[in-house]
Amino acid sequence: MPKPVVLVGALDTKGEEFRFARDLIRARGLETIVVDFGVLGDPSFQPEIGSDDVARAGGSSLAALRAAKDKAEAMRVMAEGLTKVVKDLYEAGRLGGILGMAGTGGTSIATAAMRALPVGVPKAMASTVGGGDVSAYAGIKDITFMPSVVDVAGINSISRRIYANAAGAIAGMVSQELPEARETKPLITASMFGNTTDCVNRARAALEAKGYEVLVFHATGTGGKTMEGLIADGYITASLDITTTELADQVCGGVFSAGPDRMMAAARAGIPTVLVPGCVDMCNFWGIDTVPEKYKNRNLYKWNPNVTLMRTSVAEKRTMGEMIARAANAARGPVAILLPLKGVSMLDSPGNPYWDPEADGACFSAIKQNVKPGILVIEMDANINEPPFADKSVALLLGMLKK
Repeated sequence: MPKPVVLVGALDTKGEEFRFARDLIRARGLETIVVDFGVLGDPSFQPEIGSDDVARAGGSSLAALRAAKDKAEAMRVMAEGLTKVVKDLYEAGRLGGILGMAGTGGTSIATAAMRALPVGVPKAMASTVGGGDVSAYAGIKDITFMPSVVDVAGINSISRRIYANAAGAIAGMVSQELPEARETKPLITASMFGNTTDCVNRARAALEAKGYEVLVFHATGTGGKTMEGLIADGYITASLDITTTELADQVCGGVFSAGPDRMMAAARAGIPTVLVPGCVDMCNFWGIDTVPEKYKNRNLYKWNPNVTLMRTSVAEKRTMGEMIARAANAARGPVAILLPLKGVSMLDSPGNPYWDPEADGACFSAIKQNVKPGILVIEMDANINEPPFADKSVALLLGMLKK
């Protein structure tokens, strides 16, 4: 029997909608647990877990929140309380999946709790922001967003279908049995970009041939954050961090930054790690019109209609080299740095638009000058996408894993 579906929402304003969805889920033969996080009024039906319980889990009480009339504080308390309630349900084996339906405020509260659940636990959010940029709500977790089309405000000819779809989606996810894997393989993460595809694909094939499962992450900010999150959560055996391009966006203000802690999860986890300054020759912006004025005279490359690359400078590359060295120095486990002397990307190779040995050299020198004694730094007279470079990265990682 599947575990219960947990429905989370503000029953003072959206009770009719949640009753409708709850009844559809129950009609599928599934148990439900409704959690109310509404503050302003009383629920239109009795939930299994009331809003005062949620407020107390967040360190306050419903009466105190109503008396204060501070919306921001109420949202903070209810988000923290709901997160604790949902985590407790999961740990008690009472959560098979979670469904929220809300506008922006309710989405913020509901998804805070969803982000606290492990990857793989079914999470569905029918929301007024579902069709837009939901990165702030999703974080690095696998939340399925469904645009509500109309506001979550009553049941009408449009919303009726949307709520039914949301109920069917979470019921289907919770009911879906996962076929048993034939075998469980150790997981290795690898970072990739279009400009390092040849390298990573070759390395992945070699590692898989040795019995590992390789999870490849597209280094677009979200990809790097997700990779770091899985490493921090203890799922990963080793890291082949070939494409550290998100550092360039962090340094230059591009759109694909993964934050200042990029590379640090592997260092803190102590897993075997190979670090490569892959694609640090480029910072990413959206269309050409979005490039900041101060960068208009830089070496720009139209990667596709929606992405514009900017060649990074000597000073920027030096900063990134220092960041790579800092991550290596913080490593609690085995780490090695591999440097491709003939270019860090497909575009950064002799005869191509981003070939700049001086800028690359600044990065390499900063790495060598700042790493602690004893950390292995290997220079290869190859471009990052040449087969010998991929093969060497694999050999280094396998050597660390063997030890």
